[in-house]
Amino acid sequence: MKRSRLPIFYTVVFFLLTVLYFNDVPAQGFLKASGKRIVDETGKEILLRGMGLGGWMLQEPYMLQLNGSAYNQGDFKRKIIDLIGRENTTLFYDAWLKNFCTKTDIDSMAVWGFNSIRLPMHYNLFTLPIEEEPIANNQTWLPKGFQMVDSLLSWCRSNKIYLILDLHAAPGGQGTDFAISDRDTTKPSLWQNEANQVKTVALWRKLAERYVNEPWIGGYDLINETNWGFQNAADKNGCAETENIPLRKHLIAITDAIRQVDKNHLIFIEANCWANNYKGILPTWDANMAISFHKYWNNNDQASIQQFIDFRNQYNIPVWMGESGENSNSWFRSAISLLERNNIGWAWWPHKKMGMNNPFQIKTNSGYQQLIKYLKGEGSQPTQNAILSSLLQLAEDSKAEKTIYHKDVVDAMFRQISSNEAIAFKKHNITSNTIVFAVDYDMGPIGQAYFSKDSANYWVSSNQRTQWNKGWMYRNDGVDIEECKDSLSNGFQVTAMQPSEWLQYTIVVGKEAAYDLQLRALSTPGATISLFVNGREIVPNIAINSSSAWHTAALKNIKLKKGINKIRVANTAGEFSLNYLQFLKH
Repeated sequence: MKRSRLPIFYTVVFFLLTVLYFNDVPAQGFLKASGKRIVDETGKEILLRGMGLGGWMLQEPYMLQLNGSAYNQGDFKRKIIDLIGRENTTLFYDAWLKNFCTKTDIDSMAVWGFNSIRLPMHYNLFTLPIEEEPIANNQTWLPKGFQMVDSLLSWCRSNKIYLILDLHAAPGGQGTDFAISDRDTTKPSLWQNEANQVKTVALWRKLAERYVNEPWIGGYDLINETNWGFQNAADKNGCAETENIPLRKHLIAITDAIRQVDKNHLIFIEANCWANNYKGILPTWDANMAISFHKYWNNNDQASIQQFIDFRNQYNIPVWMGESGENSNSWFRSAISLLERNNIGWAWWPHKKMGMNNPFQIKTNSGYQQLIKYLKGEGSQPTQNAILSSLLQLAEDSKAEKTIYHKDVVDAMFRQISSNEAIAFKKHNITSNTIVFAVDYDMGPIGQAYFSKDSANYWVSSNQRTQWNKGWMYRNDGVDIEECKDSLSNGFQVTAMQPSEWLQYTIVVGKEAAYDLQLRALSTPGATISLFVNGREIVPNIAINSSSAWHTAALKNIKLKKGINKIRVANTAGEFSLNYLQFLKH
């Protein structure tokens, strides 16, 4: 994919960080639960605006385009070991853990506006599986995971960001959604083996001992997204559970172990059914505790969060939306606005993966694509050297400075929460012969920067899955974008524009002048376009007349004022794809 990689952005970022964040800054004490609020030790309320580091300590297959190739990280790792051996597999994972999250990632998030990080931890970086313990029921501690947390904490501390520890993959695995917890289905789960539960408790006590005096540790998120039918195994995700007795018992045991060594830190609890079924869990049992829920693919209305507001009021306890994301910019803006109107902090998911609906996108490589095809049974087996080379390249490309930065995602999560203004996605200074590529339309809310009939995925509420960007590339709005093969392009085109859909472009003109505007389009028969300049329709319903090949439609004598102009291209009939707008001095 042809895309700028932020050289100027990072120059500015690093300058600001040098000035603002060079020295470690002490926190205002530990985060605490104070009635319905999370506060620091001065009593100042802290609204957590966070990001989850999904994909680092635990790879979920979809993040690496592995759906259909592996059902979880453990499955992928076993297949890689079979292909290139254990030593080479270790080389890849060492590089992945080194590169995927560095200080650059955390520095960037601080500049964007995040004040917290949720770290999804895999237990196997901290301790051995129970099946590999040399002495049964003893705990062997591994330095790798603790060292990774120490490094991350130092980067967070220097940026005044709270770090929330989240046990994402518990010993044995806490659910039937295997990708989330990296559960090995041939071995007993967390809920089927007491030794796994003992190890989980011991791990939290060890973490609490290590970080008891660290105020930039924002809290402990005990077990991520349990999904388990305790009363009925057929209720495999625990959504119909009415008691949740084993889950509550285990959360209390973990809390007791933490409080034996750490009375400072806030504790977050999550319910069954991906953190949303609290039946039998409440009331809480610790004075310094908050409840967490997760929110995906549902409507962004008051009803979608009301039960958690009711819990907050009934039990006088803080509520945190601990994980959400994997949707469009429009959905992000709407969800965060809803949460903040109700004084609920949030953590998004994830900051980085293959895919355009997160701040950083990891690029793929041809060797890795060949590996995926082989694992799916769709291609020949690559050589060992080719597989190792492609995996090491993938690890290298996971570095923040090697990724594709999606500023539209960050803009939707921060600037657009308090502003309806559409701003330029790229600078368009119009001269005597200027091309503006269609995919570089304005950045801002739907209805202000663009309009598309499909803007987000609400399948949990609607039972219908929707692709907002059918090409799944370049930007994360409800505008369909795909690869462009026209003779002149930037690699991308807006495609499948429907009647009533439109795109807006903010352009800058040096002095008042008239221009001829050429629209490079590909359409169905009968497709027409209207052109608006600064809110006024200038050219209505011009025919594209291009049913089989790219065609240039010429619009004559378009008058533009000096300074900023807003150009809007609207579909009034049929369907078309748009490559670029070209401004020619009249």
